[in-house]
Amino acid sequence: MRLNSGDTAPKSANYKVVGPNGEEMGVVYMQEGETLPPTQISGCHYEMD
Repeated sequence: MRLNSGDTAPKSANYKVVGPNGEEMGVVYMQEGETLPPTQISGCHYEMD
C-alpha cells in the first residue's frame, strides 16, 4: 500500500520510506490514525512493512 506524506496511517505498523528510484531510505513507526510526516527528499512515499 503506497502512502504519501500527510496521509493517515491506517494501522499501527512500521512504514518504509521509499525513494523516487524505489530504494528503501528508512523506516518510521506510526500509530493508527497518526499523520505520516514529511519526507526529507521530494518524490518519496511510504509503504507499510
